[in-house]
Amino acid sequence: MISTLRQLVLLLALNPTLFAAQPPDIVFILADDLGNADVGWHGSDIKTPNLDKLAASGAKLEHFYVMPVCTPTRVAFLTGRYPIRSGMQLNVLRQQSKYGMPLEERTIANAMHDAGYTTAICGKWHVGHFDKAYWPNARGFDHSLGHLEGIDYFTHHNYFKNGELDWRRNGELVVEEGYATTLEADEAAALIKKQPKDKPLFLYVPFTGVHGPLQAPSKEAITAYQPAMNEQRATLAAAMTAVDEGCGRIFAALDDTGRRGNTLIVFASDNGGMPPGRNLPYRAFKSSLYEGGIRSPALAAWPGHIQPGTVITEPLHIVDLFPTFVKAAGGNLEQKLPLDGRDIMPVLTEGKPSPHEDILLNAITANDGAIRMGDWKLILNGNDGVTPSVDLETGERKQGGKKSKKEKRTAPKAELFNLRDDPSETQDLAATQPGKVKELRLRYDAYLKAAVKPLQFQSK
Repeated sequence: MISTLRQLVLLLALNPTLFAAQPPDIVFILADDLGNADVGWHGSDIKTPNLDKLAASGAKLEHFYVMPVCTPTRVAFLTGRYPIRSGMQLNVLRQQSKYGMPLEERTIANAMHDAGYTTAICGKWHVGHFDKAYWPNARGFDHSLGHLEGIDYFTHHNYFKNGELDWRRNGELVVEEGYATTLEADEAAALIKKQPKDKPLFLYVPFTGVHGPLQAPSKEAITAYQPAMNEQRATLAAAMTAVDEGCGRIFAALDDTGRRGNTLIVFASDNGGMPPGRNLPYRAFKSSLYEGGIRSPALAAWPGHIQPGTVITEPLHIVDLFPTFVKAAGGNLEQKLPLDGRDIMPVLTEGKPSPHEDILLNAITANDGAIRMGDWKLILNGNDGVTPSVDLETGERKQGGKKSKKEKRTAPKAELFNLRDDPSETQDLAATQPGKVKELRLRYDAYLKAAVKPLQFQSK
């Protein structure tokens, strides 16, 4: 008996994880173009009861940053690195794009697979489509269902050039009837139900909703929000309700399989909303570097680890999810390309401060970008969130929404805001705080100097 105990002690000393509890399942749900004011826990007129319940069970992340548009946000999450590192910082991929998230990037799916997880994606990819080497199953995902770019919710045809079918299971085109958001949620729930009990699951659900084309699952879903809303707003609300209901089915699958108690769930949006979406109290919309374009409604829940009812106001970024998830999984964070993300589990579970001295919000050129340090934010030509201040095909400055190739470049307009006192960015303090402008500008310039030229220019 004593000999057996000694052997067990020796085994535990040599391998301390031998008798450890199974690492958590990890589910990351990403809405598309969801406005900050379009969720129930922020007082919206749109009903999101399943996500509201998740918010109450865990933490509301009230200063969670993403990128101004879709593709850069997804690259940031998948790599744990600012998109400036890979040349993916400027625009969404178009059908004619002959580039994608560089193949040398180690993805979070690679890292989680190496940690012993089943890895799956259900939804929108949009980080590389021109060659199969850039598709989900070649980037670390064991299973995939969804679309490579953007689609009509019912026909599943690509809404960019040509309108071809873009609905694939493990890379193969499939014809399935149904509303895209519903199909994505059903696939995710089915994967949870068939996952072996003794094997952890990493599930990434980048929903199609609520991105355009503005489509609801049914006419009845729209009329349920009328006459309190006009038809456009009611259609958006119905699309978001479909996202929330999809989340509910995913949560139910976790409950039914007994996995919920050891599952870390994070929810966010890829960027701010577009009209008729609302980002209040934040300024502007998608494509903007004002808060309305980049501050995401976000939640995190993990029973027994994240205290219910937690509200976190520390600045965090979507790049942080890579190291946080991989470390929680017991995985390896050593890699050739260094991470910008930081493990934020102490922030979520212990109330620790943000691990960031600064957060890069984007660095496009000397004239377009933003950075946050503490409560201070420097923004260069934030734009209205609808028309980017550079032409996304040529890189030339824009003025009044039109290309202006001959316009002489001038020093960028630097705006400085204190987000603690002025979260709506109404008081530009640049003129009265030149020292703070200089301090943040130096940090921004260091990032810009290290930035890779956007790949869309390199690929021409």
